[in-house]
Amino acid sequence: MAEHVDSPDSEVSESAAPETSPTPAGCAEEGSSESINEASEATRAPEPKPPEISDEGVDDVAAVDEDADDSDGNGNAKTPVPPLRLAMVSGLIVVVALTALAGWLGFRGYQARQAQQQREFLVQVARQGALNLTTIDWEHVDADVQRILDSATGTFYDDFSQRSDPFAQVIEKTQAKSVGTITEAGLETQSSDEAQVLVAVSVKTSNLGAIEQEPRHWRMRISVQKVGREPKISNVAFVP
Repeated sequence: MAEHVDSPDSEVSESAAPETSPTPAGCAEEGSSESINEASEATRAPEPKPPEISDEGVDDVAAVDEDADDSDGNGNAKTPVPPLRLAMVSGLIVVVALTALAGWLGFRGYQARQAQQQREFLVQVARQGALNLTTIDWEHVDADVQRILDSATGTFYDDFSQRSDPFAQVIEKTQAKSVGTITEAGLETQSSDEAQVLVAVSVKTSNLGAIEQEPRHWRMRISVQKVGREPKISNVAFVP
């Protein structure tokens, strides 16, 4: 009896439940994706448009560039050089240039004076050598011969030192006396340590046989050589 009563209830419950049709899986997925796309498009920010540049903006940029050209690397504006400062700098440059030029000219003048003094000194040594050779007095012949040797060097010193004694004896025996006078002298050639000088001499002589004689004119080429700091006569040659 119990089984028979329960069966009508179960049938009633089954019939009372509403019928639902199954939804395809594909349809449910398509609806959800479309809604997501619509939501993302709604929330997406609009793309910014490029700003419009007017002619006034271009002029402002050009003015800024000109201002940048007028400034130094640190952003500070360049200041023009005052005319007074520019004139002072120019004057200083001119003074320095003139000072350098004056120093150079002074040095060249000093060198020229030194060279001229050296030439004159060499000529003076040759003149004195010619006077020593042509001015002899029998009363003090030894001193005259020694003076010639003191101013001589090289070949001339060797030759004259060997003939000095016979020469002194002849001067004393004939009681000869000669006085030389330089009429002209000039530098012929010059090197670093030697020079040749032409000397013209007028010689007046006297002895026991002829108290007064006519002056004789000689020309000599005298070589002057530096010995340390003192130049001396190294050779004497008579020039016709």
